[in-house]
Amino acid sequence: MIIKNAKILVDKNWIEGSIQFDKTINIISKAEINVDDKVIDANNMYLLPGFIDVHTHGAINIDINHLKTVDEVDDLSLFFASHGTTSFLSSIMSDSIDNTKKVIKILRQSIEKKTLGASLLAIHLEGPFISKEYKGAMDERFLCDGDNILLEQYIKLSNNNIKYITVAPEVNNVNELIKKYSDQIVFSIGHSGATYEKCMSAINNGATSITHMYNAMKLFHQHYPSVVGAALESDVYCEAICDGFHLVPATIRLLLKVKGIDKIVLITDSMMAAGLKEGVYKLGPNTVSVKNGDAKLLNGVRAGSTLTLDVALKNIIKFTNKPIEELIPLFTTNPAKMLNIFDRKGSISINKDADLILLNKDLQVEKTIVNGKIVFDKEKNN
Repeated sequence: MIIKNAKILVDKNWIEGSIQFDKTINIISKAEINVDDKVIDANNMYLLPGFIDVHTHGAINIDINHLKTVDEVDDLSLFFASHGTTSFLSSIMSDSIDNTKKVIKILRQSIEKKTLGASLLAIHLEGPFISKEYKGAMDERFLCDGDNILLEQYIKLSNNNIKYITVAPEVNNVNELIKKYSDQIVFSIGHSGATYEKCMSAINNGATSITHMYNAMKLFHQHYPSVVGAALESDVYCEAICDGFHLVPATIRLLLKVKGIDKIVLITDSMMAAGLKEGVYKLGPNTVSVKNGDAKLLNGVRAGSTLTLDVALKNIIKFTNKPIEELIPLFTTNPAKMLNIFDRKGSISINKDADLILLNKDLQVEKTIVNGKIVFDKEKNN
């Protein structure tokens, strides 16, 4: 397949021309087009690497913790693709051991079967080894100390498809888990009230990310820098929810200024209300009220979001007034590097997976391509 007349984003620069691909990207040039070639005329649209969402709990009335079938995961994957996401991790909230195992089995089947839309890359465990004080929307009953035996059970059940886990360094035995598993799992600090020293120890032991920066964590104090201080000083990646509720525009700008473009990963942290009207929904075991796009527990604690990554792109352009080419790595290159999959995803480069999106001049998703296959076409879906 060939896409012609596109503005192709390559290494933060635009190339006017054509791209040829099958499952992987073969050519970035003014390709010679044969009569038999299938051609998409991009009419000067933006051709970007597909978005990678490393943190989502669901959408369109589907909650990851309440999954029943692989069909639901397919429905999620098609919804995400319609908003420019070509790869994602499914995030499991802290839950009972039995339910966590049940969900892991379904997600493993979906990974092995391959999803219909955006690719389900792996599983994200958000807990259960996190702080009760900073639990956010987590159910305290299911939080526990770091447990090597339990984590081994989850890893084995997933067929080694758990690739991301949120932990709190102050919780007993968490540092030992980081030391043991950081060569195979990306550890992210979150839902934590840990001291600066404990966070830096976790980072030195292999933690490389911060879960939804500034949210559900002890904040910065000049004498006690805590999680935020460790995050800003070190080279870890910082997840950020760019919906205007979790972080106001000034906080987004400050985070970009301190951490730099290359260390921020934009996420949705979306829950089942994403793509739906306001109302009452579930997030794991919790009841969540959504009003004006803002999702909160009944006690007022913010709980997930209704965000999609195409909206996050528009938001961050508005919040920062930076050009699109400067901001796209937050959705593509950075999550790929954080997950150690940049050799095959996260940029438009020869021999990488053909995970691509076409955006029109209004930054609306026109087409989404996953592994060389068109999985969303705005013209056909309207």
